Amino acid sequence: MTQDAVPHRALITGCAMVATLMQALDATIANVALPYMQGSLSASADEITWVLTSYVSAAAIMTAPVGWLATRFGRKNLFIVSLAGFTATSMMCGAAQTLTQMVLFRLLQGMCGAALVPLSQATLLDIYPAERRPAAMAIWGIGVMVGPILGPTLGGYLTEYYNWRWVFYVNLPFGILAIAGLLAFLPKGDSNARLRFDWIGFAVLAVAIGAFQLMLDRGEDQDWFTSREIITEAVLAGLGLYLFVVHMFTAEKPFLPPAIFRDRNFAAGMAMMFAICMVLLASSALLAPYLQNLANYPVDTAGLAMAPRGIGTMAAMILAGRIGARVDQRKMMAVGLVAMSWSLYDMSLWTPDVSELRLIVTIVVQGFGMGFVFNPLTVLAFATLAPKLRGDGAALLSLFRNIGSAIGISVTSFSLAQLTQVSHADLAAHITPFNRLLQSGAAGHFLNPATAAGASVLDVAINRQAQIIAYSDDYRLMIVATIAPLLLLPLMHRGRRPPGPAAAHVAMD
Repeated sequence: MTQDAVPHRALITGCAMVATLMQALDATIANVALPYMQGSLSASADEITWVLTSYVSAAAIMTAPVGWLATRFGRKNLFIVSLAGFTATSMMCGAAQTLTQMVLFRLLQGMCGAALVPLSQATLLDIYPAERRPAAMAIWGIGVMVGPILGPTLGGYLTEYYNWRWVFYVNLPFGILAIAGLLAFLPKGDSNARLRFDWIGFAVLAVAIGAFQLMLDRGEDQDWFTSREIITEAVLAGLGLYLFVVHMFTAEKPFLPPAIFRDRNFAAGMAMMFAICMVLLASSALLAPYLQNLANYPVDTAGLAMAPRGIGTMAAMILAGRIGARVDQRKMMAVGLVAMSWSLYDMSLWTPDVSELRLIVTIVVQGFGMGFVFNPLTVLAFATLAPKLRGDGAALLSLFRNIGSAIGISVTSFSLAQLTQVSHADLAAHITPFNRLLQSGAAGHFLNPATAAGASVLDVAINRQAQIIAYSDDYRLMIVATIAPLLLLPLMHRGRRPPGPAAAHVAMD
């Protein structure tokens, strides 16, 4: 069946987008609900972040074999089973009674949802002809990018007016609709029952990703490399990565074909996807508690305040899809990266009393920058890739997206805690009996460090200021992740519109 003859293309696109949006939303929808989950599940502030990282890490590990699974069992079968599993585990997450149950169910949810994004991308690439792929990737990108951005908004609304459990229960009706649509309209496709799985390659890659994520999550609690646990996890992560690379280039049939890494566009695209997604989820994970804990926003208002970023992203996606065939997409990505860098710099200058207008303008610019990077990046990454490698390419790009997201959340979380401690120590060094500001007047009465009440008030005030400084430093750290990808743009070939609709893929310069 040719791409032009695919029936029910719009309905297939709609179902694929629902699946994509569900998976992307659940990466961040729980952000603003974490304080409420923390109380219900009797978890500490550090432990409750496992609700986020367990999901993203499981998705990252299970993304790698998606290409093989789709070939072995058929894309339609895998798509439907994954979507059904994701919907069922979402209900289990909503019903969790302990932190252990929640983390276990989130791991299962991430494993089931890992295939949804790469399968939806590969499906759209196959059912649309080459000249319509920029527009198709714009539609798909809206789900991938807007999902994590709008997640906190929807999560804040559901938590405030219903219960935090509804951030998971909301998946049920959409999951049922998408499953029914895929069953009815998605072509069956081929499967290969004789295909064998590369268990060694998958096992060592899973060890590398899992050990590295554990090291990042547990490092702050275990005092990093003074702990045998952290050293063990670091060694396992490095050894797993080394064995995976060696095995991939020496095995007869590895589950990730080495040829995919020889495509310069795709290799640069993977690195850029990793960097961008570090910022995508990390900035959202930082902004929600900043607005709630420091700016004293109610949970629903904090979620609503983050919604304009999604508006900026959608506008950029639509614009990029329309002009993508006429404008050098590398220049579009450069504009997007610069816009993201500026927005992060402006956020590093914020204080909790930042005006609503400045907040909205900044995050709209940030969302626009993300959209202007993501759409051209997706198109260029596949512009020179052989059609037979698209399934593995989509899975690999999603793998780097998930790894970048997980690492971004972990790094910014532990750096926030570390920077808060450093800033607290620096500020506390000025609280001495010789500080004249604390010796007379109201300050001397209420902030006297020699009294228990005064010391307590001073500690709260110092900790608040230390957190403000730490957030500022964290945003500046993320600027590096948006500037570095600019160096990758000269390595990518510009994609050109093919001469006819029958062309298999975009030609390059």
